[in-house]
Amino acid sequence: MKFLLLRPVHREKGKSFIPFPMTYPPLGLLYLGAVLERDGHKVEVIDYYAEDISREQLKNSLMTSDAVGITLTTEECKPAADISRMIKEIDPEIPLIIGGPHCTFLPKRSLSDIPDADISVMGEGEPVILDLVRFLQGKKNLSDIHGIYYRDKKSILTGKPPQVNDNLDGLPFPARHLVEKYDYGISSWGFILKKKVTAMITSKGCPFRCRFCAKYSNVIKGWSFRERSVENIVREIQEINGKYSSIIVVDDNFLADKKRAHRIFDMLLETDTNVEFLIEGARVDTADKDLYVKMKKAGVKFILYGLESGNQDVLDFYNKKITLQQIRKAVGLAREMNFFIYASFIIGAPIETKKHIENTIKFACSLPIDFAIFGPLRYLTGSSLWAEAVKNKKIPSYQYFTLADLSHGLGNFTEEELIEYTIKAFKTFYFRSNYVIGQIYRSILRNDYGLLINGLKFFTRINKW
Repeated sequence: MKFLLLRPVHREKGKSFIPFPMTYPPLGLLYLGAVLERDGHKVEVIDYYAEDISREQLKNSLMTSDAVGITLTTEECKPAADISRMIKEIDPEIPLIIGGPHCTFLPKRSLSDIPDADISVMGEGEPVILDLVRFLQGKKNLSDIHGIYYRDKKSILTGKPPQVNDNLDGLPFPARHLVEKYDYGISSWGFILKKKVTAMITSKGCPFRCRFCAKYSNVIKGWSFRERSVENIVREIQEINGKYSSIIVVDDNFLADKKRAHRIFDMLLETDTNVEFLIEGARVDTADKDLYVKMKKAGVKFILYGLESGNQDVLDFYNKKITLQQIRKAVGLAREMNFFIYASFIIGAPIETKKHIENTIKFACSLPIDFAIFGPLRYLTGSSLWAEAVKNKKIPSYQYFTLADLSHGLGNFTEEELIEYTIKAFKTFYFRSNYVIGQIYRSILRNDYGLLINGLKFFTRINKW
């Protein structure tokens, strides 16, 4: 059989779309592709993140395909629905399977959101995809397949409960050749990666329970933090080495297991690899100098922290399990290693006052951060905050994400005030002479002026707000 796998995106025609904080391949689809290819099937991947796809291009791919799979987040429901409708217009009989975060948090409702889809997969697709192949071949019943919802005439039925794969080492490495035609690693704010860029994941889930975070463990029984072995990780990096120059590590919490992290970088330092690493998920409570020195020697160039607030009581409300002192220590160590430091902050927790927001802005400005992003708190489907608000009848269960504002009884500020404070945070952080001078100095040290040029463009854009 041949599977056509798609990643949709909402974008204006002719304009590039950059996810947060930069583009990288659809790893979920590439894992599915690897599992399918290992079973003898053909796979094609179309990534709407990376290119505009015409109806004619889609039609040409559908003509040679036996089934279609689409991965989607809640934000991508509309483009996924539009693409699904187009698929069924071109070929009404082709099986259409959807999966991804939206289908995991809302598996039954996802078939209403994407009315042209036939099957919705909840949780990990790798244990499910070959069972779906057997169904398409007439060798298995949908009711016997784990983790799916499916249409039966006018009804939506469910299969068996989803299964959690505890043997991550048993998975084949992602089928990266399926997206070699695309150029990843682009950012909207200017960090320049060495070409060619790919991504990898070394663990699934997160052992912490931040209240604002949408977590699979909130909806799937038995879902836990699971890790690949050090040997398996390093073997994949060695396979990538020479083909790719930059690797974006997209774990929710790559450094959660410090002993494992030390062993990974020890082994990398013993091997002949020449790639740079960008770590998108790091907690400040894992920072120690010995580990960060190894990371620097092994090629880590970039690190992203979710700092969230400059107030200890707000961090405690979010159940972050970190302190302001730990934040200062980690960011200071990262600067000492000359990592590019990206940090995110949330504005508008229900307990926050104007003073709290001012403290967060002041705290962000006191840290040696290269790039900071601020955003108002949203209650996301799958998060404990969202579940509590639904239970307390503050928001309806069909509302996928809700701004934590006064009108919903979720905060002390109106939507307009939250937007105003967010803009103020950006302007206060970036419109500082010591920040601008520091970034010029760091660009000279790095001998990399692309970031400075793009930073000036970002600076100009903020100034128009």
